[in-house]
Amino acid sequence: MNPILSKWNRAENIEAVAAMLACCGARSWAEGMAAARPIYSEDELAATANRIWASMDEVDWLEAFACHPRIGARKAEPDQSASARWSQQEQASTACAEIAVLDRLADGNRRYEERNGFTYIVCATGKSAEEMLEILTRRLASDHAEELQEAAEQQRQILHIRLRKWLNG
Repeated sequence: MNPILSKWNRAENIEAVAAMLACCGARSWAEGMAAARPIYSEDELAATANRIWASMDEVDWLEAFACHPRIGARKAEPDQSASARWSQQEQASTACAEIAVLDRLADGNRRYEERNGFTYIVCATGKSAEEMLEILTRRLASDHAEELQEAAEQQRQILHIRLRKWLNG
């Protein structure tokens, strides 16, 4: 068994929930994951994460979305939480993006939030700033219900990447 997973299985509930909140900001999901312990394998962890995520509703999704920084946004104060470090890694391509691309991302983020009422969520790992801008531009044409479902799927993908990062310490 993965040593981090083993330690998490034995942790106090508050610590177990906190570890999951770093992977996904929906408290109901994190509490559901902690309540599902013990989990003995990475495959079981992934399946449990999917099962619990599928049981979440819009309020839970919105809570998770709210924990994400805007794609391409620069923070004045460095946040050293695991979630913030992982977001920075996931969005690493924006650190070297052209200013024009970052400006278009900022404008698109603003329009997206005005239209949908939540932050643009995309699984940024492995995508260039230009690709994320192209996806954002395409998704601006989606209606609210479609976009809510797409954002929830992107969040599900992100939480799996973060669970793997968490397991690898």
